[in-house]
Amino acid sequence: MQPMPALRFRLRRRAAVLLCAACAALGGLPQAMGQTAAPPATAAAAPYKLRIVGGLAGINQYTRQEEPFWTKELLRMSGGRFDAEIVPFDRAGVPGAEMLRLLQLGVVPFGTTLMSSFTAQYPEYTAPDLAGLNPDIATLKSTLAAFRPYLEKVLRDQHGVEALAVYVYPAQVVFCKKPLRALADLAGRRTRVSSSTQADFVGALGGVPVLTGFAQIVPSLTAGNTECAITGTMSGNTLGLPAITSHMHALPVTWGLAIFGANQAAWEALPPDLRALLRRELPRLEAAIWEESERETSDGMACNRGAPACVGGRKGSMVVVPVSSQDERNRHEILASTVLPRWVQRCGVRCAQVWNQTIGPVRGLAAAPAK
Repeated sequence: MQPMPALRFRLRRRAAVLLCAACAALGGLPQAMGQTAAPPATAAAAPYKLRIVGGLAGINQYTRQEEPFWTKELLRMSGGRFDAEIVPFDRAGVPGAEMLRLLQLGVVPFGTTLMSSFTAQYPEYTAPDLAGLNPDIATLKSTLAAFRPYLEKVLRDQHGVEALAVYVYPAQVVFCKKPLRALADLAGRRTRVSSSTQADFVGALGGVPVLTGFAQIVPSLTAGNTECAITGTMSGNTLGLPAITSHMHALPVTWGLAIFGANQAAWEALPPDLRALLRRELPRLEAAIWEESERETSDGMACNRGAPACVGGRKGSMVVVPVSSQDERNRHEILASTVLPRWVQRCGVRCAQVWNQTIGPVRGLAAAPAK
């Protein structure tokens, strides 16, 4: 174990490096601390401005919902008193896995972090989106509702982060280059995954999980390094997967949740009327993003198969494989026998307790303590 002075030095040095990167992306130190530097006297009437780190760039959640909320709607709703600038977290110059730490330190006072980025350090926070847990968005909503009070409390008490909203990305489904009749056909196929829980799911089906970044999905499929890929229904369309894959399975393996949070000190330092406005309006933004996700999940499937209902993407000619009763049995069995136990093994005894007090009763599935 490292001596405490050496450990503190390393943490401080790491925080300084991250601070420099974040400040560069957000336009300088005053902006990174949550609001603009004090304006000159001649600009005293300028609105109070926030600096926000948002979700993934280039997707509808960000371009249609988050960005306009902060750059247009906030100014309108406040009668010109409050304004904001926003940058997507994947263009903010810092690793997504560091976002919770940056929020805790106050380096990023208001930011969005993918819950999947907690896997290594805080696997308990990933519980609401385990692979195979939520076969539809209604189930996902009830799962999250059961877990959310615990998540909000632990983020506040242990990290000093105020969770202000939870966003969702469209369903993550399986695309394959060869014919696919059922989930069981993934046996023996090298399949792109983006998380350990997806890897557990694919492995339980007899497939070979290959952890691959989003940008490498197409090169990997084209080179033959993978035969299938798990990604969003519309994300796959945007990448051009209908041109290089032929089949898509309709079961959501996972979804993708993200937390928009604030450093607690930065949050409490806001003008009270701004805090009240955000408490009132952020739930509406959250609801709009969930509706967008549901629409985009359906639209992605419609576009990938070339249906007339396609409105947001390019029409393909893929075969969309419906979820059979056997697929549903496999999903539930794999969740209970593989995904949940392995999550508990990675996470520990405390995680089994949290699961059994929150999600377990809602889903009718108990977690056994890790051995």
